[in-house]
Amino acid sequence: MSGTRLIATVLGVGNLRPAPGTWGSLAALPLAWALHQLGGFWLLAAATLLALFGGWWAIAQETADTPGADPSEIVIDELVGQWIALWPVSYGAMMMGVDITRLWPGWVVAFVCFRLFDIWKPGPVGWADRRHDPLGVMLDDVFAGVMSGVVVIVLAALAHGVLMR
Repeated sequence: MSGTRLIATVLGVGNLRPAPGTWGSLAALPLAWALHQLGGFWLLAAATLLALFGGWWAIAQETADTPGADPSEIVIDELVGQWIALWPVSYGAMMMGVDITRLWPGWVVAFVCFRLFDIWKPGPVGWADRRHDPLGVMLDDVFAGVMSGVVVIVLAALAHGVLMR
């Protein structure tokens, strides 16, 4: 397996069936935990940016012969989007000085919302998906991750600011 294929499929995770996108999102969770443990939010953010640009490049290489393709085994975009969805959880844990696993409701919300937005493709997620190019393959999951992160923030604010009083 080529280097670009390993990147695009997240070391072959994208070859799992059924639902390779869900497997890619699930694989992102322990990797995000490990990155947070090693360097907090800032390492997770840096790794996300590295995966974003490295993944975009790998997707372009892997789809060069099939313009407009978004093969289901390419899941680096799910990893990036899922990590973005987890940014508020990682940042919150770092700022509060608590173990990131204590914020498990945020993990669940980030995962469920990311999968929902990635499948449903509302607004900018659908726009990016309709680009039918390597950037669109990556951007739809970036937008789904951002939208999921916003939901995580709003629900955390409600839980900690309204429901906990």
